[in-house]
Amino acid sequence: MADRVLVADDDRAIRESLGRALRLEGYEPLLVPDGAAALQAVKEHSPDVVVLDLMMPNIDGLTVCRVLRAERNRVPVLMLTARTETSDRVAGLDAGADDYLPKPFELDELLARLRALLRRARPDAEAEPADELTIADLRVDPASRRVWRGDREVDMSKTEFDLLELLVRNAGIVLDHSTIYDRIWGYDFGPDSKNLAVYISYLRRKLEVDDEPKLIHTVRGVGYTVRIS
Repeated sequence: MADRVLVADDDRAIRESLGRALRLEGYEPLLVPDGAAALQAVKEHSPDVVVLDLMMPNIDGLTVCRVLRAERNRVPVLMLTARTETSDRVAGLDAGADDYLPKPFELDELLARLRALLRRARPDAEAEPADELTIADLRVDPASRRVWRGDREVDMSKTEFDLLELLVRNAGIVLDHSTIYDRIWGYDFGPDSKNLAVYISYLRRKLEVDDEPKLIHTVRGVGYTVRIS
């Protein structure tokens, strides 16, 4: 059965071109022009992944994402944005999006990100239950996909959790950018991509509040590691 991809974008040309490309790739596209139609389509068709334009009339992509997460709907969401400011991308992640892609985008990159989101959304039937991971006062529970810093539970999107779990499993080891992109997104977006840096900064905002000791460290020119300072 083909994976069902909901595309919500008020630009008709983008909607239709994505619809054609998705069909050629073997997906079942659902195309809607705004956020209200997107929310209705999610209820009626239960898509496997959602592609949301950030700026849409009536109900924008951020609101759609917030409503889905408030309803405990964890369908993977890829946010499209024509804005280049980091704050706008972070707003999408804060609303519960799992990934973002700035416009204009390459079709191959969008397809790669959809494949990665769908792959991570499917449970591995052969995987054994994972033990809780800890470093300092940080606890990561892969089984329930929950995170705590001390007594404080930290809410994570799917991509944020996957990235943090990868870093904590390799605590003390510096993971280079290419390795992280391959393990988390299944595609190396190249040295000019800011995607990883945005996710790292967002993890830091969530995990290193006030005077909490720094755990995620940048090794310039190489990548990132989790370690006790």
